[in-house]
Amino acid sequence: MTVIEIDHARTRAGRGAVRASRVVPQSVAGRLRRIKWAILSLTLSIYYVTPFLRWDRGPNAPDQAVLLDFVHGRLYAFSIEIWPQDLYIVTGLLILASVILILANSLAGRVWCGFACPQTVWTDLFLLVERRVEGDRRERLKNMDAALTWGRAVQVATKHCLWLLISLLTGGTLIFYFTDAPALVRGLFAGDLSPTALTWITVFTGTTYGLAGFAREQVCTFMCPWPRLQGAIWDPEAVTVNYRDYRGEQRMSAKKAAELRARGEPSGDCVDCGLCVNVCPIGIDIRQGPNFACINCGLCVDACDSVMARLERPRGLIDYESWRNIERGRRGETRVSRLVRPKTVALAITSLALMAGLAVLLATRATGAIAIQHDRDPIAVALSDGSVRNGYTVKLLNKSPVAHHYTLAIEGIDGSMTIVGNDNGAPVTVEPDGSESLRVTVTMARPKDCELRFLAKDETGRTVLSARDRFVTR
Repeated sequence: MTVIEIDHARTRAGRGAVRASRVVPQSVAGRLRRIKWAILSLTLSIYYVTPFLRWDRGPNAPDQAVLLDFVHGRLYAFSIEIWPQDLYIVTGLLILASVILILANSLAGRVWCGFACPQTVWTDLFLLVERRVEGDRRERLKNMDAALTWGRAVQVATKHCLWLLISLLTGGTLIFYFTDAPALVRGLFAGDLSPTALTWITVFTGTTYGLAGFAREQVCTFMCPWPRLQGAIWDPEAVTVNYRDYRGEQRMSAKKAAELRARGEPSGDCVDCGLCVNVCPIGIDIRQGPNFACINCGLCVDACDSVMARLERPRGLIDYESWRNIERGRRGETRVSRLVRPKTVALAITSLALMAGLAVLLATRATGAIAIQHDRDPIAVALSDGSVRNGYTVKLLNKSPVAHHYTLAIEGIDGSMTIVGNDNGAPVTVEPDGSESLRVTVTMARPKDCELRFLAKDETGRTVLSARDRFVTR
């Protein structure tokens, strides 16, 4: 039976000491740290640059590549335009993201949290500033006990000023996704910003400053819902950060371990240096077993590998490994990789099916829509010649950036249609990104209750919008 540790080491100061303070991680170098720096640079570049990318959508449409236009109810993402009526597409994208996240969890645990989560990225950036200004872990722990001096006060003030600058850039950039970025920048420098924009910039600046500067590991462990889900869907075959205890135990000094090996006696590779704990941004000891708070960042892997290299021992004492293989190693069995298994195959197929379905929906959706509303009072009108007339409100919606001219018709009924105010039957013009409401009457000489369909064709004849309603006699 495997037990997932749920305790979180919120305090630590080093070997044999406990300090009531937040986690103070130590810097580390290695291949995984380089990968994290590369992902940090990539994700921050995408975040800060994307609002300034331009995309030509033609006349009467914004040219910002990615824009959440709440004023007009639009979501633009390059060539894709989402209307409120397309909420099902957004829902599909959220479902797809959830399935991909579960697939990633089945393959490598909380790898998203450790490398690409915004909380991790901005915390790494804030830690980088903190180390540049105040020094690494040892210096910062020493300063926590020292009296405040002018030099120390300057360090603290510099750090917080840089944090606030990064937070302001982050909050301001997030606002750029909701309005035209260049125009907002000009307004910012000219001091001509709306109270709403200033309010949201202040909110997002404060949120970034608080979460990345102070909350840090508390967000990953207590505020984020994913650790709780991780405990529920934890997969022992997933490749996560684990400690090969069958190789590391019993822990002893490097000198004693060398003496035992020289006599041909077993010895553990772990020298209990504590470096794996010191570099952990969450503040846990992975040697205690699986922990739901572990974000799979791999910094403890880099730290342990550096110690093993100095001791001329094989790397991988702490490594990305499945828990099943840890158990196999304890029994002396051969390691087995099971990344491809029914669960991951099913999740991968589901992801591909969702992608294909969304692609088809986006490719086949119409650039317009038609909606019918039947008159309620009266619902039907009996004429003197024995015929019956029903009234409808037809709403035509044009989602494209150019005007369209629609011709309205009915089918499925033996009757005549009249557009009120359009006696000559001319095409109805709907302006770009707009709508047009029409008052329509349908008359049957030999009335009967039946279903009818309204059709609207644009000037090309290729776009056909349709909607069904009923004709009633009373």
